[in-house]
Amino acid sequence: MTLDLSSLDAVAALGPTLPAFDIAAAEAARARQAHLTKPPGALGRLETLAEEFCGWRGDARAEIVSAQALVFAGNHGVCAQGVNPFPQEVTAQMVANFEHGGAAINQLCRVAGARLSVIPLDLDRPTADLSEGPAMTEAETLAAMRAGADAVDPAADILILGEMGIGNSTVAAALAHGLLGGEAGLWVGRGTGADEDGLARKERVVARAAERHGGLTPLEALAALGGREQAAICGAVLAARAARIPVILDGYICTAAALPLHAADPALLAHCWVGHLSREPGHRRLVEALGKTPILDFDMALGEGSGAALALSILRAALACHNGMATFAEAGVSDG
Repeated sequence: MTLDLSSLDAVAALGPTLPAFDIAAAEAARARQAHLTKPPGALGRLETLAEEFCGWRGDARAEIVSAQALVFAGNHGVCAQGVNPFPQEVTAQMVANFEHGGAAINQLCRVAGARLSVIPLDLDRPTADLSEGPAMTEAETLAAMRAGADAVDPAADILILGEMGIGNSTVAAALAHGLLGGEAGLWVGRGTGADEDGLARKERVVARAAERHGGLTPLEALAALGGREQAAICGAVLAARAARIPVILDGYICTAAALPLHAADPALLAHCWVGHLSREPGHRRLVEALGKTPILDFDMALGEGSGAALALSILRAALACHNGMATFAEAGVSDG
């Protein structure tokens, strides 16, 4: 199907037009689980992951033949407020590291069997400072969303998403605070290593930004408080849904990037899992607000899609059991 990304209002209204969960396929997958050579429910969440994957793919014996990983990179004008100990040049340097295979995400994608693409988004042109005015115009936001959507391979069976951008833990905190409220400090963490003074500075910036941009719709908040990589993640999430591709989001920054979609219409994230629970303190509150349960909790806080790639290996294991195990009848084992 063709996504209408012509305006932020059009994006917010996409929910009813997108493919729905295939209840019949999920029920057939659940019925198969009930006859596999194990006690009912013995594989716990591996069983429900397999059922959910089958429901979104519309096939009771769905498999992962092609796994795609996308990492979007952007730079942020809010770095002018001293919210990060590293210069913005590091974003481009890390993109080069990804492209040369030297980052953690490269290793985890290789082990998990995912094809990685890194998409830099106007790194030489940071967004505006979100604490002083809107980070992006509607046109810039929609352009980044289209870039994210265009990067999705419609032939993939699963999509994992990640990000890279100096300053984007501040962006994540601003989005979470702006859309979910509470004290700014609840959403601010150390990111790439902020000290106590840096944490206090980030908290002040996030509070000022949320106050400046109050009263916006969720997708207007994405433009005002987000960045190009956040908007691209939203576009990729929507394109995946249009192609019935389940999505594994990474940690705090990636989950916060998708928050405006949920705030606009919770159905827009129905096909998404959260790959892991980040060490960033705001992430637990964020996933609770989304009604999601992260697949893993490994005390990670790297970004790059690293937790999502690790979670992909768990999903592969769930599907291997679902599709590869014998039923009691096939194995000649009495099921009582």
